[in-house]
Amino acid sequence: MSTPAGRAARSAKNSTVMHVLARAGFVASGLLHLIIGFIAIALATGTGGGTEADQSGALSQLTRAPGGQLLLWCATIGFAALGLWLLLSAFADRSWQGKRSRAAHIVQNLAKGVIYLVLAFTAFTFARGGTDSSAQSTSQIGGTLLRAPGGVFVVVAIGIVLLGIAGYMVFKGVSKRFERDIRVPSGPTGRAISILGVIGYVARGVALGAVGVLFLVGAATHDASKTTGLDGALRSFVSLPFGMVVLIAIGVGWLAYGIYAFFRARLARL
Repeated sequence: MSTPAGRAARSAKNSTVMHVLARAGFVASGLLHLIIGFIAIALATGTGGGTEADQSGALSQLTRAPGGQLLLWCATIGFAALGLWLLLSAFADRSWQGKRSRAAHIVQNLAKGVIYLVLAFTAFTFARGGTDSSAQSTSQIGGTLLRAPGGVFVVVAIGIVLLGIAGYMVFKGVSKRFERDIRVPSGPTGRAISILGVIGYVARGVALGAVGVLFLVGAATHDASKTTGLDGALRSFVSLPFGMVVLIAIGVGWLAYGIYAFFRARLARL
């Protein structure tokens, strides 16, 4: 990108202000993962109540915490900055090698950028005193697709894509490829961060894989109530044999990723 627009994008991406705000986005992500992890464990032990085990549920918990409104506004800014940084990185970052790597780099960063911008909008909604339900919204979208001509194939495609992303998350954790994203310190601290990353990525992959499976089940049964996203996926473990143990393990994994995200906020290669 040697055009004026390209140079402006690289300049914005590499600015100190953008880096500080993007790192704040990782902190906000860590906080949300910690809350979701605790909600998942509460579901497993029967103390979760009606709290949604997803981003909306976590943000709802923040509204009731001391200083919650301030945290929500900080999360909004952090998520928005991180999303924007990822969108800029999709085209301004030249760390990739080859056309295939470039295409993968663009797709991954665009997808992650959009996800963080959606999180920013959700956090903004709660910060303004509104409410939102990710599970209900996802179910409504699933229902709309299932009623549309050929929509069932779209739902199947979504399920397959989610399973693919979930598999990559597990692979990224087991292979420790996430260490390419951060500057891992030496010694016990570096080993602890690596362990947290492995556990966190695997747990996130398992949870997302469950979401993908439910989309496929929803398509097969033509039941939109199955397509409720992360909340429905985690709740589905409760009725399975040894589901409580699996759900607790997932919750612990999300706690691990939350702590890892705090380290990533400082150590990320931006």
